[in-house]
Amino acid sequence: MRVAPLLAILLAVCLIRPAAAFETAATAAYVVDHGTGTVLMDKNATTPLPPASMSKLMTLYMLFEALADGRVTMDTEFRVSARAAAMGGSTMFLAEGERVAVRDLIPGIIVNSGNDACVVVAEGLAGTEETFSALATDRARALGLSETTLKNASGWPEPGHRMSLRDLGLLSQRLIDDFPDYYPYFALERFEFDGRAPANSNNRNPLLGLGLGVDGLKTGHTQEAGYGLAGSAVRGDRRVVFVITGLATAEERAVEAERIVNWALRQFTVETVLDAGETVATAPVWLGTEGAVALAPAGDVTLLVPAAAHGALQAELAYDAPLAAPVAAGAPAGTLTITRPGLAPVEVPLVTASAVAKAGFLPRLRVAAGVLIGRWFGPAPAG
Repeated sequence: MRVAPLLAILLAVCLIRPAAAFETAATAAYVVDHGTGTVLMDKNATTPLPPASMSKLMTLYMLFEALADGRVTMDTEFRVSARAAAMGGSTMFLAEGERVAVRDLIPGIIVNSGNDACVVVAEGLAGTEETFSALATDRARALGLSETTLKNASGWPEPGHRMSLRDLGLLSQRLIDDFPDYYPYFALERFEFDGRAPANSNNRNPLLGLGLGVDGLKTGHTQEAGYGLAGSAVRGDRRVVFVITGLATAEERAVEAERIVNWALRQFTVETVLDAGETVATAPVWLGTEGAVALAPAGDVTLLVPAAAHGALQAELAYDAPLAAPVAAGAPAGTLTITRPGLAPVEVPLVTASAVAKAGFLPRLRVAAGVLIGRWFGPAPAG
Protein backbone atom coordinates (compact mmCIF):
# COMPACT_ATOMS: atom_id res chain seq x y z
CA MET A 1 0.00 0.00 0.00
CA ARG A 2 1.45 3.32 -1.04
CA VAL A 3 0.53 6.36 1.02
CA ALA A 4 1.58 9.78 -0.21
CA PRO A 5 0.55 13.40 0.17
CA LEU A 6 -1.43 14.50 -2.82
CA LEU A 7 0.45 17.37 -4.44
CA ALA A 8 -0.99 19.80 -6.92
CA ILE A 9 -4.42 18.22 -6.75
CA LEU A 10 -7.45 20.44 -6.91
CA LEU A 11 -5.35 23.55 -7.30
CA ALA A 12 -8.44 25.42 -8.33
CA VAL A 13 -10.31 24.28 -5.24
CA CYS A 14 -10.13 26.24 -2.04
CA LEU A 15 -9.39 24.85 1.32
CA ILE A 16 -10.87 26.57 3.93
CA ARG A 17 -9.89 28.22 7.02
CA PRO A 18 -11.61 26.55 9.97
CA ALA A 19 -15.01 28.07 10.59
CA ALA A 20 -15.17 30.02 13.78
CA ALA A 21 -16.16 27.70 16.60
CA PHE A 22 -19.84 27.99 17.41
CA GLU A 23 -20.63 27.98 21.09
CA THR A 24 -24.15 27.13 22.14
CA ALA A 25 -25.90 27.65 25.45
CA ALA A 26 -27.76 24.36 24.95
CA THR A 27 -26.59 21.54 27.20
CA ALA A 28 -26.68 19.25 24.16
CA ALA A 29 -26.89 19.96 20.45
CA TYR A 30 -26.72 18.16 17.11
CA VAL A 31 -26.62 19.84 13.71
CA VAL A 32 -26.30 18.02 10.39
CA ASP A 33 -26.31 19.10 6.75
CA HIS A 34 -29.13 17.00 5.37
CA GLY A 35 -27.91 16.70 1.79
CA THR A 36 -24.32 15.65 2.47
CA GLY A 37 -24.75 14.08 5.90
CA THR A 38 -21.96 16.28 7.29
CA VAL A 39 -22.23 16.76 11.05
CA LEU A 40 -21.72 20.45 11.82
CA MET A 41 -22.13 20.28 15.58
CA ASP A 42 -22.06 17.48 18.13
CA LYS A 43 -22.33 18.53 21.75
CA ASN A 44 -23.24 15.64 24.04
CA ALA A 45 -25.27 14.36 21.09
CA THR A 46 -24.93 10.65 21.87
CA THR A 47 -25.94 10.94 25.53
CA PRO A 48 -29.42 9.53 26.26
CA LEU A 49 -31.50 12.39 27.67
CA PRO A 50 -35.16 12.98 28.53
CA PRO A 51 -36.58 14.11 25.16
CA ALA A 52 -39.85 15.58 26.42
CA SER A 53 -42.35 16.11 23.57
CA MET A 54 -39.65 15.73 20.92
CA SER A 55 -40.14 11.97 21.33
CA LYS A 56 -43.59 12.48 19.80
CA LEU A 57 -41.68 12.35 16.50
CA MET A 58 -41.35 8.58 16.95
CA THR A 59 -45.08 8.26 17.56
CA LEU A 60 -45.68 10.17 14.35
CA TYR A 61 -43.18 7.99 12.47
CA MET A 62 -45.06 4.87 13.59
CA LEU A 63 -48.37 6.43 12.50
CA PHE A 64 -46.96 7.51 9.11
CA GLU A 65 -45.68 3.98 8.51
CA ALA A 66 -49.14 2.61 9.26
CA LEU A 67 -50.61 5.06 6.76
CA ALA A 68 -47.98 4.19 4.15
CA ASP A 69 -48.60 0.44 4.33
CA GLY A 70 -52.37 0.74 4.46
CA ARG A 71 -53.04 -0.39 8.02
CA VAL A 72 -54.88 2.87 8.60
CA THR A 73 -56.16 5.72 6.44
CA MET A 74 -56.65 9.41 7.10
CA ASP A 75 -60.32 8.65 7.73
CA THR A 76 -59.64 5.91 10.27
CA GLU A 77 -61.12 6.86 13.64
CA PHE A 78 -59.61 5.87 16.99
CA ARG A 79 -61.58 5.78 20.20
CA VAL A 80 -60.49 8.02 23.09
CA SER A 81 -59.95 5.93 26.22
CA ALA A 82 -60.27 7.10 29.81
CA ARG A 83 -56.47 6.99 30.04
CA ALA A 84 -56.08 9.24 27.00
CA ALA A 85 -58.73 11.71 28.17
CA ALA A 86 -57.05 11.97 31.58
CA MET A 87 -53.68 13.07 30.19
CA GLY A 88 -52.40 16.37 31.51
CA GLY A 89 -50.05 18.92 30.03
CA SER A 90 -50.62 19.92 26.42
CA THR A 91 -53.75 18.29 25.02
CA MET A 92 -56.38 18.42 22.29
CA PHE A 93 -59.01 18.34 25.06
CA LEU A 94 -60.40 15.04 23.85
CA ALA A 95 -63.31 13.46 25.69
CA GLU A 96 -63.56 9.84 26.76
CA GLY A 97 -65.58 7.75 24.32
CA GLU A 98 -65.43 10.07 21.32
CA ARG A 99 -63.80 8.95 18.09
CA VAL A 100 -61.17 11.06 16.33
CA ALA A 101 -59.90 10.68 12.78
CA VAL A 102 -56.23 10.23 11.99
CA ARG A 103 -56.32 13.40 9.86
CA ASP A 104 -57.07 15.37 13.05
CA LEU A 105 -54.73 13.45 15.33
CA ILE A 106 -51.66 14.27 13.19
CA PRO A 107 -51.90 18.07 13.55
CA GLY A 108 -53.17 17.54 17.07
CA ILE A 109 -49.82 15.96 17.93
CA ILE A 110 -47.64 18.31 15.87
CA VAL A 111 -49.32 21.67 16.49
CA ASN A 112 -51.19 21.17 19.77
CA SER A 113 -48.56 18.76 21.13
CA GLY A 114 -51.48 16.71 22.36
CA ASN A 115 -50.47 14.16 24.97
CA ASP A 116 -54.00 12.77 24.78
CA ALA A 117 -53.70 12.41 20.99
CA CYS A 118 -50.48 10.42 21.39
CA VAL A 119 -52.14 7.93 23.72
CA VAL A 120 -55.08 7.62 21.32
CA VAL A 121 -52.69 6.81 18.46
CA ALA A 122 -50.67 4.37 20.57
CA GLU A 123 -53.77 2.47 21.69
CA GLY A 124 -55.27 2.59 18.22
CA LEU A 125 -52.16 1.04 16.65
CA ALA A 126 -51.05 -1.38 19.35
CA GLY A 127 -53.89 -1.88 21.84
CA THR A 128 -52.04 -0.42 24.82
CA GLU A 129 -49.53 2.37 25.26
CA GLU A 130 -47.10 -0.05 26.90
CA THR A 131 -47.16 -2.38 23.90
CA PHE A 132 -46.82 0.57 21.53
CA SER A 133 -43.81 1.90 23.46
CA ALA A 134 -42.03 -1.44 23.19
CA LEU A 135 -42.79 -1.64 19.47
CA ALA A 136 -41.64 1.95 18.94
CA THR A 137 -38.39 1.25 20.78
CA ASP A 138 -37.73 -1.81 18.61
CA ARG A 139 -38.53 0.16 15.46
CA ALA A 140 -36.25 2.98 16.57
CA ARG A 141 -33.36 0.56 17.06
CA ALA A 142 -34.01 -0.89 13.60
CA LEU A 143 -33.74 2.63 12.19
CA GLY A 144 -30.34 3.05 13.85
CA LEU A 145 -31.51 5.05 16.86
CA SER A 146 -29.22 3.21 19.25
CA GLU A 147 -29.74 5.42 22.30
CA THR A 148 -33.54 5.42 22.26
CA THR A 149 -35.73 3.76 24.89
CA LEU A 150 -39.39 4.78 24.89
CA LYS A 151 -41.64 4.25 27.87
CA ASN A 152 -44.65 6.14 26.55
CA ALA A 153 -45.99 7.74 23.37
CA SER A 154 -46.02 11.38 24.42
CA GLY A 155 -42.73 12.16 26.14
CA TRP A 156 -44.45 12.52 29.50
CA PRO A 157 -41.73 12.37 32.20
CA GLU A 158 -41.07 8.75 33.07
CA PRO A 159 -37.93 7.01 34.34
CA GLY A 160 -35.97 5.44 31.52
CA HIS A 161 -37.71 7.37 28.73
CA ARG A 162 -34.63 8.54 26.85
CA MET A 163 -33.37 9.58 23.41
CA SER A 164 -30.06 11.05 22.33
CA LEU A 165 -30.05 14.21 20.24
CA ARG A 166 -28.27 12.32 17.48
CA ASP A 167 -31.17 9.85 17.46
CA LEU A 168 -33.66 12.72 17.27
CA GLY A 169 -31.68 14.24 14.41
CA LEU A 170 -31.59 10.95 12.49
CA LEU A 171 -35.31 10.45 13.14
CA SER A 172 -36.02 13.98 11.85
CA GLN A 173 -34.09 13.19 8.68
CA ARG A 174 -36.04 9.97 8.21
CA LEU A 175 -39.35 11.81 8.59
CA ILE A 176 -38.27 14.29 5.90
CA ASP A 177 -37.04 11.62 3.50
CA ASP A 178 -39.48 8.78 4.13
CA PHE A 179 -42.73 10.74 4.29
CA PRO A 180 -42.60 13.76 1.98
CA ASP A 181 -46.39 13.73 1.65
CA TYR A 182 -46.89 14.09 5.40
CA TYR A 183 -43.93 16.30 6.24
CA PRO A 184 -45.79 19.58 5.37
CA TYR A 185 -47.90 19.04 8.50
CA PHE A 186 -44.87 20.10 10.53
CA ALA A 187 -45.05 23.61 9.04
CA LEU A 188 -48.65 24.21 10.15
CA GLU A 189 -48.68 27.29 12.36
CA ARG A 190 -52.15 26.75 13.80
CA PHE A 191 -54.65 23.93 14.28
CA GLU A 192 -57.87 24.22 16.25
CA PHE A 193 -59.75 20.97 16.70
CA ASP A 194 -63.52 21.26 16.73
CA GLY A 195 -63.38 24.77 18.22
CA ARG A 196 -61.68 23.56 21.39
CA ALA A 197 -59.06 25.45 23.36
CA PRO A 198 -58.11 28.17 20.86
CA ALA A 199 -55.38 29.29 23.26
CA ASN A 200 -53.59 25.99 22.65
CA SER A 201 -53.94 26.08 18.87
CA ASN A 202 -50.67 27.74 17.86
CA ASN A 203 -47.60 25.73 16.94
CA ARG A 204 -44.94 26.13 19.62
CA ASN A 205 -42.10 26.11 17.08
CA PRO A 206 -40.85 29.70 17.50
CA LEU A 207 -39.14 29.90 14.10
CA LEU A 208 -42.09 29.12 11.83
CA GLY A 209 -43.17 32.07 9.75
CA LEU A 210 -40.05 34.16 10.39
CA GLY A 211 -38.65 33.84 6.87
CA LEU A 212 -35.75 31.64 8.02
CA GLY A 213 -36.79 28.63 5.97
CA VAL A 214 -37.81 26.62 9.04
CA ASP A 215 -40.54 24.09 8.24
CA GLY A 216 -40.52 21.73 11.24
CA LEU A 217 -40.42 19.79 13.45
CA LYS A 218 -41.21 19.59 17.20
CA THR A 219 -40.59 21.44 20.43
CA GLY A 220 -40.26 19.86 23.86
CA HIS A 221 -40.25 21.00 27.45
CA THR A 222 -40.28 19.43 30.87
CA GLN A 223 -38.71 20.58 34.10
CA GLU A 224 -36.08 17.85 33.84
CA ALA A 225 -35.29 18.32 30.14
CA GLY A 226 -35.51 22.09 29.89
CA TYR A 227 -36.61 23.66 26.61
CA GLY A 228 -35.71 21.83 23.41
CA LEU A 229 -36.41 21.86 19.69
CA ALA A 230 -35.92 19.39 16.87
CA GLY A 231 -36.01 21.56 13.77
CA SER A 232 -35.18 21.79 10.11
CA ALA A 233 -34.60 24.70 7.77
CA VAL A 234 -34.10 24.95 4.03
CA ARG A 235 -32.43 27.72 2.07
CA GLY A 236 -31.85 27.38 -1.65
CA ASP A 237 -30.79 23.79 -2.32
CA ARG A 238 -29.53 23.19 1.21
CA ARG A 239 -31.35 21.81 4.22
CA VAL A 240 -30.08 21.50 7.77
CA VAL A 241 -31.52 19.50 10.65
CA PHE A 242 -30.81 20.59 14.22
CA VAL A 243 -31.74 19.45 17.70
CA ILE A 244 -31.08 21.38 20.90
CA THR A 245 -32.12 20.85 24.49
CA GLY A 246 -31.51 22.08 28.01
CA LEU A 247 -32.35 25.75 27.47
CA ALA A 248 -33.68 27.64 30.47
CA THR A 249 -36.62 29.45 28.85
CA ALA A 250 -38.75 29.36 25.72
CA GLU A 251 -37.24 32.70 24.67
CA GLU A 252 -33.70 31.35 25.05
CA ARG A 253 -34.69 28.34 22.95
CA ALA A 254 -36.00 30.63 20.20
CA VAL A 255 -32.86 32.80 20.17
CA GLU A 256 -30.48 29.84 20.19
CA ALA A 257 -32.36 28.00 17.45
CA GLU A 258 -32.29 31.06 15.20
CA ARG A 259 -28.55 31.52 15.78
CA ILE A 260 -27.91 27.88 14.83
CA VAL A 261 -30.02 28.08 11.66
CA ASN A 262 -28.24 31.22 10.44
CA TRP A 263 -24.80 29.81 11.25
CA ALA A 264 -25.42 26.42 9.66
CA LEU A 265 -26.89 27.83 6.45
CA ARG A 266 -24.57 30.82 6.00
CA GLN A 267 -21.17 29.60 7.14
CA PHE A 268 -20.99 26.52 4.90
CA THR A 269 -21.34 25.91 1.18
CA VAL A 270 -21.57 22.84 -1.02
CA GLU A 271 -18.79 22.52 -3.62
CA THR A 272 -18.03 19.92 -6.28
CA VAL A 273 -14.28 19.41 -5.83
CA LEU A 274 -13.76 16.55 -8.29
CA ASP A 275 -15.67 15.43 -11.34
CA ALA A 276 -16.41 11.79 -12.07
CA GLY A 277 -13.52 10.28 -14.00
CA GLU A 278 -11.13 13.13 -13.25
CA THR A 279 -7.59 11.75 -12.89
CA VAL A 280 -6.27 12.04 -9.35
CA ALA A 281 -3.12 9.93 -9.68
CA THR A 282 -1.59 7.08 -11.68
CA ALA A 283 -0.71 3.67 -10.29
CA PRO A 284 1.93 1.36 -11.80
CA VAL A 285 0.71 -1.86 -13.40
CA TRP A 286 2.68 -5.12 -13.16
CA LEU A 287 2.97 -7.20 -16.35
CA GLY A 288 0.41 -5.14 -18.25
CA THR A 289 0.22 -3.79 -21.78
CA GLU A 290 0.47 -0.36 -20.15
CA GLY A 291 2.89 0.50 -17.39
CA ALA A 292 0.39 2.59 -15.41
CA VAL A 293 -3.29 3.33 -15.10
CA ALA A 294 -5.11 6.49 -14.04
CA LEU A 295 -7.08 6.55 -10.77
CA ALA A 296 -10.24 8.63 -10.51
CA PRO A 297 -13.44 8.92 -8.47
CA ALA A 298 -16.36 6.94 -9.84
CA GLY A 299 -18.73 9.87 -9.36
CA ASP A 300 -18.65 13.58 -8.69
CA VAL A 301 -17.18 14.44 -5.30
CA THR A 302 -19.37 17.06 -3.66
CA LEU A 303 -18.43 18.30 -0.20
CA LEU A 304 -19.71 20.71 2.38
CA VAL A 305 -16.99 23.25 3.18
CA PRO A 306 -16.75 26.35 5.34
CA ALA A 307 -17.61 29.44 3.34
CA ALA A 308 -14.34 31.31 3.99
CA ALA A 309 -11.79 29.60 1.76
CA HIS A 310 -8.05 30.08 1.51
CA GLY A 311 -5.43 27.91 -0.22
CA ALA A 312 -5.91 24.36 -1.49
CA LEU A 313 -7.73 21.38 -0.07
CA GLN A 314 -5.44 19.04 1.84
CA ALA A 315 -5.62 15.49 0.63
CA GLU A 316 -3.77 12.23 1.06
CA LEU A 317 -3.75 9.35 -1.38
CA ALA A 318 -3.47 5.67 -0.50
CA TYR A 319 -3.47 2.95 -3.15
CA ASP A 320 -2.19 -0.54 -3.83
CA ALA A 321 0.92 -0.59 -6.02
CA PRO A 322 1.67 -2.13 -8.34
CA LEU A 323 -1.66 -3.35 -9.68
CA ALA A 324 -1.40 -6.83 -11.22
CA ALA A 325 -2.60 -7.09 -14.83
CA PRO A 326 -5.17 -7.64 -16.10
CA VAL A 327 -6.85 -4.58 -14.60
CA ALA A 328 -10.56 -3.97 -15.23
CA ALA A 329 -11.91 -0.49 -15.77
CA GLY A 330 -13.72 0.79 -12.68
CA ALA A 331 -11.94 -1.59 -10.30
CA PRO A 332 -11.45 -0.32 -6.72
CA ALA A 333 -7.83 0.79 -6.42
CA GLY A 334 -7.36 3.29 -3.62
CA THR A 335 -8.72 6.00 -1.35
CA LEU A 336 -8.41 9.76 -1.37
CA THR A 337 -8.80 11.30 2.10
CA ILE A 338 -9.75 14.97 1.97
CA THR A 339 -9.30 17.00 5.13
CA ARG A 340 -11.56 19.97 5.88
CA PRO A 341 -10.66 22.09 8.91
CA GLY A 342 -13.39 22.00 11.51
CA LEU A 343 -15.19 19.10 9.82
CA ALA A 344 -14.62 15.36 9.68
CA PRO A 345 -12.33 14.06 6.92
CA VAL A 346 -13.98 12.53 3.87
CA GLU A 347 -12.75 9.31 2.28
CA VAL A 348 -13.33 9.11 -1.47
CA PRO A 349 -12.98 5.67 -3.11
CA LEU A 350 -10.88 5.68 -6.27
CA VAL A 351 -11.26 3.34 -9.22
CA THR A 352 -9.20 2.58 -12.30
CA ALA A 353 -10.12 4.88 -15.15
CA SER A 354 -9.43 2.32 -17.89
CA ALA A 355 -8.69 -1.34 -18.47
CA VAL A 356 -5.14 -2.68 -18.84
CA ALA A 357 -4.71 -6.07 -20.48
CA LYS A 358 -2.15 -8.62 -19.44
CA ALA A 359 1.06 -8.39 -21.48
CA GLY A 360 1.97 -11.14 -23.93
CA PHE A 361 4.33 -14.01 -23.18
CA LEU A 362 7.57 -12.41 -24.41
CA PRO A 363 7.13 -9.08 -22.56
CA ARG A 364 6.29 -10.99 -19.39
CA LEU A 365 9.33 -13.23 -19.93
CA ARG A 366 11.60 -10.21 -20.29
CA VAL A 367 10.24 -8.67 -17.08
CA ALA A 368 10.64 -11.95 -15.20
CA ALA A 369 14.19 -12.35 -16.48
CA GLY A 370 15.02 -8.83 -15.41
CA VAL A 371 13.74 -9.51 -11.92
CA LEU A 372 15.75 -12.73 -11.65
CA ILE A 373 18.94 -11.10 -12.90
CA GLY A 374 18.51 -8.29 -10.41
CA ARG A 375 18.11 -10.80 -7.60
CA TRP A 376 21.10 -12.97 -8.61
CA PHE A 377 23.64 -10.39 -9.73
CA GLY A 378 22.46 -7.17 -8.18
CA PRO A 379 22.16 -3.87 -10.04
CA ALA A 380 24.48 -3.24 -12.99
CA PRO A 381 27.63 -1.25 -12.07
CA ALA A 382 27.42 2.48 -12.64
CA GLY A 383 29.33 3.96 -15.59
